[in-house]
Amino acid sequence: MKAIYETSLKGLDLLKRGKVRDIYDAGDNLLIVSTDRVSAFDCVFPDPIPLKGIVLNQISLFWFEQTQHIIKNHVVCSQLEDFPKEAKKHKGILTDRSALVTKSKVLPVECVVRGYLHGSAWKEYRDKGTVCGIFLPKGMQQKDRLHDPLFTPSTKAEKGHDQNITFDKVKDMVGTDTADFIRTKSLELYRFGHRRLLSKGIILVDTKFEFGIHNHRIILIDECMTPDSSRIYLAETYKPGIESESYDKQFLRDYLETTGWDKTPPAPPLPKDIIRGTSERYVQAYKIITGKELKS
Repeated sequence: MKAIYETSLKGLDLLKRGKVRDIYDAGDNLLIVSTDRVSAFDCVFPDPIPLKGIVLNQISLFWFEQTQHIIKNHVVCSQLEDFPKEAKKHKGILTDRSALVTKSKVLPVECVVRGYLHGSAWKEYRDKGTVCGIFLPKGMQQKDRLHDPLFTPSTKAEKGHDQNITFDKVKDMVGTDTADFIRTKSLELYRFGHRRLLSKGIILVDTKFEFGIHNHRIILIDECMTPDSSRIYLAETYKPGIESESYDKQFLRDYLETTGWDKTPPAPPLPKDIIRGTSERYVQAYKIITGKELKS
């Protein structure tokens, strides 16, 4: 299957081209197309990752379906026959990598939940004994499971890096009731996903959620517990001192750390083996999470 780096769908109005998704106007709804673009360290790379967009779209749809008892989400439909007439003309591009979603007012907060001491959380703890300003017990090791998952929000930056913020800052931005609601739902969603994946031998180390307001109601939007928005590791190798097997972008990040790239645009081209290895990990994530084989 040919990789799709970006789309230009005749008859549809392109509203935004994000790091990964192309978003089109569809009247009361939006048509979201998950491309095969990949970003790391807030830079979009020139090489697509085959099947990546299909994996992201299908995993999100899986979780949106599984978590409706926790919170309503933005999905209207994902079957091409239910799309607007103009979209149906682009079957070859849209099949399996698109969804029609309701328009909503996006809340300006990245709702990050961390269940383990890893990534930037580990670096802050090692230096300050805190994670996003929250003090943790002394003597913890990298990859240790936290006693309780932490809600560690950040800004939603259009350009550059997201910035970690306090929960009080979230309350200032969106109001106390809304802040309490999205924190509660983020933690519920994480615990649900973590429990489901752990039963399959996989650890959801951390993830992020986004929310919007539609008809005065807060709903889950964007993506849900995908390899792009999460750290997903094989449980049996996720231990201090052991090189862990991941099913997310960590394989790509680890490679980039060896290149000497200064993490500023333009992003460098990717070797074929890194492209292939990243694609294989995403496809494996799909299989583990959904229990299905990806149709390629």
